[in-house]
Amino acid sequence: MVYISSWQDFQEAAESLYEKSPNHARYCVKWRGSERKLVLKITDDTTCIKFKTYSSVFVNRFEALNLSLMQKMQNRRQAPAEVSPSAEVATLAQEISAVTPSVSTGGVSGGGTTKKKKPKKKK
Repeated sequence: MVYISSWQDFQEAAESLYEKSPNHARYCVKWRGSERKLVLKITDDTTCIKFKTYSSVFVNRFEALNLSLMQKMQNRRQAPAEVSPSAEVATLAQEISAVTPSVSTGGVSGGGTTKKKKPKKKK
């Protein structure tokens, strides 16, 4: 197992490893919240490549790598006008809100009513 220190090298190696043997390649993501550590691993049983980081800067790069690998796994080609993952999520949210019926609250303003406390009986 080899930890690659450069993100660009890891991304290129991961994509080429998947393209070399798509039926045997496995991709694993591990997040350790207590250590705030992200470990990415891709293997095809003969070659194992790993990347480890403690920085939150790599989150966007990680999302881009996931999108790229998922498109390859689904046998899709990237569109010429590349759309960012956050734009895809926003578009999907708009589509869902257009399909989902809106719920009316009927004029109630969220607070509701409070119960009155009963006085305690004296013995």
